Amino acid sequence: MKRFLNKLFSKLVLGAVIIILQFGWFVYLIYGATTANSVANLCLQIAAVALALYVANKDIRTSYKMSWIFLILFLPMFGLPAYFIFGRSGLTRGTRRKFDEVDRGIQEYLGAEEETEKEIEELDFYAYQQSRYITVNAKYPLYREEDSQYYSSGEEAFKQMLADLETAEKFIFMEYFIVEQGKMFDAVLEILERKVKQGVEVRFIYDDVGSIQTLPPKYYNVLREKGIQCVCFNPFRPLMSIIMNNRDHRKIMVVDGKIAYTGGFNLADEYINEKQKFGHWKDAGIRLTGGCVWSFTAMFLEMWDFITKSRSDYALYRGASIPEKKSSEPEVAGAGFVQPYSDSPLDHEDVGENVYLNLIQHAKKYVYIFTPYLIIGSEMKVALANAAKCGVDVRIVVPGIPDKKMVYLLTQSNFENLIQAGVKIYKYSPGFIHSKCFVVDDVYATVGTINLDYRSLYLHFECGTYMYRTKAVMQVKQDMLDTYEISHEVTLDECQNRRLVVRMFMGALKLFAPLL
Repeated sequence: MKRFLNKLFSKLVLGAVIIILQFGWFVYLIYGATTANSVANLCLQIAAVALALYVANKDIRTSYKMSWIFLILFLPMFGLPAYFIFGRSGLTRGTRRKFDEVDRGIQEYLGAEEETEKEIEELDFYAYQQSRYITVNAKYPLYREEDSQYYSSGEEAFKQMLADLETAEKFIFMEYFIVEQGKMFDAVLEILERKVKQGVEVRFIYDDVGSIQTLPPKYYNVLREKGIQCVCFNPFRPLMSIIMNNRDHRKIMVVDGKIAYTGGFNLADEYINEKQKFGHWKDAGIRLTGGCVWSFTAMFLEMWDFITKSRSDYALYRGASIPEKKSSEPEVAGAGFVQPYSDSPLDHEDVGENVYLNLIQHAKKYVYIFTPYLIIGSEMKVALANAAKCGVDVRIVVPGIPDKKMVYLLTQSNFENLIQAGVKIYKYSPGFIHSKCFVVDDVYATVGTINLDYRSLYLHFECGTYMYRTKAVMQVKQDMLDTYEISHEVTLDECQNRRLVVRMFMGALKLFAPLL
């Protein structure tokens, strides 16, 4: 009963009630005005057309526009208040100038390494082109690989994460979408508390909506009392205008500027299978060392300064990330290249999606993909289908057990056309796969936080790591091959033999896919 009451009166439930009341009030006002007055009804229709034209001229994806335009014109009584409450991306307006100011301050410490660029250009011109795209549009440079270690599960990575946190002497930076009290986070917190007492600087960022069901309100005050500097991103305030589309979906851990982690796992027990909600939870992550760690440090500092309206000492932290050169140590033979990158919804440059599209379009032999969701626009569908039609072995692994049933139906609605084009789709039979990975031709790979859905690709702050011929590339491939062995390949008959009512519902969901 106590657990039920806690959920009933949680911040999420109360916020949802407030949102529903706001929405109902707007609809009631519009309904009352338009049914009683033909002039008001005409004004409603004119307002709907005007808003639809406004949306049509916005610099956003066509599929996203069409979903809103359909809702606004077909059901203006619901579409207008829905767009007012849910559709406006206030972060991209009111705060873009502030974010750009922070971004400019850190850019002078993110200069491209020309020698490294020339080296990769001579080795592989396409690899150079992909790197150049990231450097120009995401502003993060290419680095020589020192060491890259891929982890095929959260529990495997977690052991090493704890060991690395224990080595911290200067600073620890952590940024996560979901944080939940339990075995995983409690173990991390115990180390952070000890490190603070030893004089280590600890900064922590969590997303307010991402952790709304897992942390008490204003949990940052609890961490601050322990000496941990903590802030939450874009606090949830469900009053009048709900500006909550832009979330911080990144997962970053940096230790002393020497070690960095990113990947799909958050700080909650399901990510290490201490708690099972949807069968076995398969996730992936990567551990990096060397000069590239500075890029993750910079990403964190940029977000921290944006939230706190402060200015960190970038030169100090940049110095910590410069590898010490030891003349007695030989060069690593055959080391590859790594390039961490972030994607921001504020610049309207879809870096995460374009990195994926570039990998697909330049594949010669195969493209293997892990993604928890497959809710994609026409550009991604065409790229995947064309690659398969050209003889590229395209394989995608999605969950066997869904975490969100409606979203899972949307994911499955894309299966039939892709399979007809030659794409192989697998369901991870043991449970839910949360990994976000691409590997191509034994040469290229990317591991990060970016799902194949509209929110990750267009609305969230995300991050990833592009790799060329690193040690981790083949580790990603082996994980893919092992996963196919325990997954079920979806057939065309399975897609076509669904009940008519299910197929109709899936088709209707596609109209609103970008809004979910």
